[in-house]
Amino acid sequence: MLKKQLLNKRGTWLVILHNDDQNTFDHVVNCLMDICQHGYIQAAQCAHVVHTALRCDIFIDSYEECLIVRDELKEQGLSVTLTKYKKHD
Repeated sequence: MLKKQLLNKRGTWLVILHNDDQNTFDHVVNCLMDICQHGYIQAAQCAHVVHTALRCDIFIDSYEECLIVRDELKEQGLSVTLTKYKKHD
């Protein structure tokens, strides 16, 4: 129980996908579907946002889950960062 309480104190985290010139639209969509469990439409929308706005928030969860997702996306050659989630009021 103590371990779970300590994990919850880390709060909510966010994985951000950044635009790059190395990956194809299809590769990004497939990675988002496979790793982030996005549906096709959500993955395609995120890929489009990244292409036009240069970044997109793609995954929000605990620190541990976001770390796993970030590392898996990096292994696939995507440019991603991990940051503390700040809820907009």
